[in-house]
Amino acid sequence: MRPYRLAFVILTSFSSLWAQENNPRFTRADTLRGGLRPERTCYDVTYYYLDVRVDPDQRTLRGSNRIVFDAKADCRTMQVDLYDNLAIDSVVSMAGTVLPCRREYNAVFIDLDRPVKKGRSGWITVYYSGVPTVSRRPPWMGGMVWASDPDDNPWVAVTCQGDGASVWWPNKDHQSDEPDSMTIAVTVPPGLEDISNGRLRKKDILPDGWSRWEWFISYPINNYNVTLNIGRFAHFSDTYQSLDGPLSLDYYVMPQNLEKAKVQFQQVKKMLEAYEHYFGPYPFYRDGYKLIESPHNGMEHQSAVAYGNHYINGYGGRAPSADGLKFDFIIIHESAHEWWGNSITSNDIADMWIHESFGAYAESLYLEYFYGKEAALKYINGKKQNVGNRSPIIGPYGVNREGAGDMYDKGQLVLNTLRHCINNDDLWFGILKGLNEKFKYTCIDAQDVFEYINNRTGEDYTSFFDQYLKHTSIPRLDVYITNQGGKSQAMVRWQADVKDFHMPVKVTVAPGKYGFIYPATKMQTIDLVTLPPEDFKVADDQFYVDLSLRWTYLDERVQPRRRR
Repeated sequence: MRPYRLAFVILTSFSSLWAQENNPRFTRADTLRGGLRPERTCYDVTYYYLDVRVDPDQRTLRGSNRIVFDAKADCRTMQVDLYDNLAIDSVVSMAGTVLPCRREYNAVFIDLDRPVKKGRSGWITVYYSGVPTVSRRPPWMGGMVWASDPDDNPWVAVTCQGDGASVWWPNKDHQSDEPDSMTIAVTVPPGLEDISNGRLRKKDILPDGWSRWEWFISYPINNYNVTLNIGRFAHFSDTYQSLDGPLSLDYYVMPQNLEKAKVQFQQVKKMLEAYEHYFGPYPFYRDGYKLIESPHNGMEHQSAVAYGNHYINGYGGRAPSADGLKFDFIIIHESAHEWWGNSITSNDIADMWIHESFGAYAESLYLEYFYGKEAALKYINGKKQNVGNRSPIIGPYGVNREGAGDMYDKGQLVLNTLRHCINNDDLWFGILKGLNEKFKYTCIDAQDVFEYINNRTGEDYTSFFDQYLKHTSIPRLDVYITNQGGKSQAMVRWQADVKDFHMPVKVTVAPGKYGFIYPATKMQTIDLVTLPPEDFKVADDQFYVDLSLRWTYLDERVQPRRRR
């Protein structure tokens, strides 16, 4: 998704507004956009054919989208989504009938000329046109990006995660439904080209001199990942020997940046090496991997990753630790979404943490693979300064609302904590790879992730997930130590929002020695042998928790008091 630092500010501020209300209020428009009503659940999209003409001078779009679907129930009325500043010119059935439709906010309800019975297939074509929304702050706000390159040529892109793909083309705009494949054809003015997802099937020069670029996507794709990149690009290519065979790498950049790109983009092969090691094969082998220079910071568009980090490491030359300057954040983070977000997609935007927490954690694994675990831990813990803990990472379902921007940095810290709770790296990395094997090309819920991890570990981490992802605060370890005659004894418990919260944690159990303790919400007593109370520590580079520590030294003649 969008780079973490500014996204954190925007999403945290936005999420905290609704979290401040005891009963958040959502509108009818929110429900239409985020909910699964019968007009949506009655059909499953199998294929899109998007054909759009883009006029950079007029900043307009005109085109059509054919929606091919299977009926999951008798389908009489369909909901298709398109922002209401774009006009529906007509909707045509597969029989050639112009269909009646009505708008409600950005939802369009289409009455079919004849019902499509459950188990049958059908299609409609939606024709549309107009002036699309302009992104006022790409990539964090959805819309078209109308820019110019250094030679004053049009340079056009689009970003729409969160706001939805319906900001620029008509579709069933809900993350739970991905087409099995898709064609996107983009017509552009003379002298320009379009780079989109998948493989280029053909380029046609039209009678008016404009060119039409037709791309085919052979895998399921989420709507917000569908993209166009219009401009004058320099192109170079390479090949990477992936786990599935030779993988094509194609790069499209501003001509004046060609030599810089040839150096900076060498990190792509390193990224693929690390991520295939931890997550399994690159998911979109047939469609290849593309990195495309864009007039905004970057986005994870499937097989066509947008890049705008100015050919420097870190995020615009900045990082939460020195180790973060060892890689180009946009290449490493946005490409991680090919596994987390593009191959595995959350059903509801409320679970966008599945994309962003795992995507952010992948950054640290890149460091661990090439520079060791110590570098990875320094990088992860450098993110603590960005965490707000103002609202939950998991958002409200059914209303197209993401959770807190903490899903990036806190999410990474939570996954690091879970890894060390499990305390078995072979099992942990097997879980990461196993999630990608089991849920490849599917849309899932948080509960799918939770159940998979519980089943693989044989432990119940439900209270862990609930506390870290569904509540704002992190668990606090209360510790009260008494030292008498040189021997220390501690009373410990967790303070948490979740009833019966329990979690293992590594602490100093003797001078210079760390070991696991297993606190719950009821006070427990543990022996710390000769550990001075003030030397008690949590392994806080491995566990993201609060610590409340108090101690007392007792004369040997004093009877210790029991604490509750």
